[in-house]
This record gives sequence, C-alpha cells and structure tokens, in this order.
Amino acid sequence: MSRYESKTVTVQKPICEMFSRFSDLSFFEKQLEQLPEEQRAKLGEVHFAPDSISIVTPQVGELKFQVIERHEPDKIVFGSPSSPIPLTMSVNFAEVSPEATDVTTVIDVEIPAMLRPFVGPKLQQAADKFGEMISNLSRS
Repeated sequence: MSRYESKTVTVQKPICEMFSRFSDLSFFEKQLEQLPEEQRAKLGEVHFAPDSISIVTPQVGELKFQVIERHEPDKIVFGSPSSPIPLTMSVNFAEVSPEATDVTTVIDVEIPAMLRPFVGPKLQQAADKFGEMISNLSRS
C-alpha cells in the first residue's frame, strides 16, 4: 500500500464544525457555486452529494469517493468502489485551538511497485489539490 499525504491546511473553524461539514458533503456543492470562476476552474470538475464526492479528470475519467467510515470528531474515510485498484482517502482533523483545525488528506492506494514512479506524483498532486480545495471551500 502506498500513501500520499497532502500538506496540512489550517482552517479557522472548530473541529466539530469541520467534522459536521464533512458529514454532509452537499454543503460543499453550495460553497463551490459561490467561488469565483477562476478558483472553480483550478479545482476542475468536482461534484458533491451528501455522502460522496465525484472528481472528473481527463486521465482517469470520473472517480467517485463515498464515505465508508466516520470517526467523530477527527477522521472521515472515503472509499472508491469504481476504482480498479483498492483506494481510500482519509480526511483527518486535528484541533489546533478551540477556533482552528488542521486538516490533512491521506490517499492510500495499492499499486504495483513498478508503477509507483509513474502514478505516485499524480496521486501526490491529487492529495495536495484536495487539501487546497478543502481550504478554499471551508473559508466561509
């Protein structure tokens, strides 16, 4: 299993509020619609439903992540039933203060060792991009 971890982003929201937002992902669809066009273009084609996130990329097509575990208040785990390989994405919350939360995204994927040099950088980029998206969408 290979692991790709995003940069940690600090969001000025309490940990319980961040966990609540990720417990119903449709909140982020509304936030996405309110972003300036320039920021939406950077995020690409992303769609949110109450328990899932769909990301469309030219390289892979649609990749859908569904909530498979919740560990209140510090972790939500997504699985990808449509992925041809075992893949999970965890969103981890750590309280910095009563009004701030560190958020880190971790992608765990089972890929053959010989493919890691080719696929690894893209997965790291995906983890970082997801962390950036969380930061942008959680500001309001």
